[in-house]
Amino acid sequence: MHRFLVSAAHKSSGKTTVSIGLAAALRSRGLVVQPFKKGPDYIDPLWLGLAAGRACHNLDFFLSPNDELRSSFARHGFAADVCLVEGNKGLYDGLDLKGSNSNAALARLLDLPVILVLDARGMTRGIAPLILGYQAFDPALKIAGVVLNRLGGHRHESKLRAVIEHYTDVPVIGAVQDDARLALVERHLGLMPANETAAAERHVSEIARLVGAQVDLDRLLTATATTTAFPHPLPSRAADAPKVRIAIARDAAFGFYYADDMDALSAAGAELVPFDACRDPHLPACDGLFIGGGFPECFADELEANATLRAEILDAIETGLPTYAECGGLMYLARSIAWKGKTRRMVGAIAGDIVMHDKPVGRGYVILQPTAAHPWPGAQAAPAPLHAHEFHYSSIEQLPADTRYAYEVKRGHGVDGSNDGIIYKNLLASYTHLRATAGCDWPARFVQFVRAAHNPKSTPMENQPCSR
Repeated sequence: MHRFLVSAAHKSSGKTTVSIGLAAALRSRGLVVQPFKKGPDYIDPLWLGLAAGRACHNLDFFLSPNDELRSSFARHGFAADVCLVEGNKGLYDGLDLKGSNSNAALARLLDLPVILVLDARGMTRGIAPLILGYQAFDPALKIAGVVLNRLGGHRHESKLRAVIEHYTDVPVIGAVQDDARLALVERHLGLMPANETAAAERHVSEIARLVGAQVDLDRLLTATATTTAFPHPLPSRAADAPKVRIAIARDAAFGFYYADDMDALSAAGAELVPFDACRDPHLPACDGLFIGGGFPECFADELEANATLRAEILDAIETGLPTYAECGGLMYLARSIAWKGKTRRMVGAIAGDIVMHDKPVGRGYVILQPTAAHPWPGAQAAPAPLHAHEFHYSSIEQLPADTRYAYEVKRGHGVDGSNDGIIYKNLLASYTHLRATAGCDWPARFVQFVRAAHNPKSTPMENQPCSR
């Protein structure tokens, strides 16, 4: 087995492109590659999952305790030949002075060697003290090799290799030339998601070809080999109650879903029925509805044009269909979206209008306190705070003064800096993205809410509310 973490000295060094290329190139050798992504991210996992041919799973210190991170890594990596973890930001960057949630901390926790991707533009001899400093800063961390990225030619590569070989003991396992064909399209919220473009598979194949030809894959596998086996995962136990059908928007506009959440919904008894909010004229027959995050502003014309589906969703919510929406889903369920001088009509279930801004309105981790109005089963008189995250460039305007909310915001922004989780009939819509963890089993609570709406005599859940 082979396990490693891909990190960089700083963000925007090209580690995502290198990670995608490595995952796809190793997969093309016939190896089973399980990708992971550190932190709260949807877009990189979409690309990594496409490259590996397996759903990418997130590992997040803010949302999960250490034991759960170890367990998740072992459970999903058990059957893989290669476990590739892509870090976020720089190797030692983190929320606190001690770097307790840094890439380096995750590498130590999971006993992973680090492959360091270095943006080599404009560097020659100065690359040696950089590598030596990263080694000396945490001697317990194993930097198994470096990948030189965005090189200015083969002469530049030769100089860097000579410097690194002379001054350090870290092997250069790859040297990737600066090449426009490796670029991933970026826009206002980061990379373009892989679910939006039909050319994504071809792009991944091209990245795999270029990275695979410039990284010594054999040397990489040798440097990251381990004989430590994962424990055999315990079989998952499916819910005993009858299944409920939950329609889920999965298309170019809405694609931000955690793989763990999908697994947890299924385990709780949900049959997930996908539909395309841009193209499908009708909502599939369902007991509940889930619309996750995405970029509805980029597909506002298509969403507005699909008036039949918008009308059906509005009617379903008005007649009590249990519905959950996150961020992009909240935007779609509002009356309208205004962006770049244009306003497009949306579903209208939420009595408010979405306005896009040039800078983030809410970005980063959030802490929410559930209110007594929270509609899902499992709430207590004094539920524990919920750890989650948000990332939105929009705000919702003109909400009624009597709007009910499921959460008080203790950290973050949410809807208005103080509240999040708009409640309307059986709809809960928030800017916050939840994640199924040991302390926040939101999928089971939502499934039970759906089940109870169709069978009021069903037994309420007895599990604890979402908490850390």
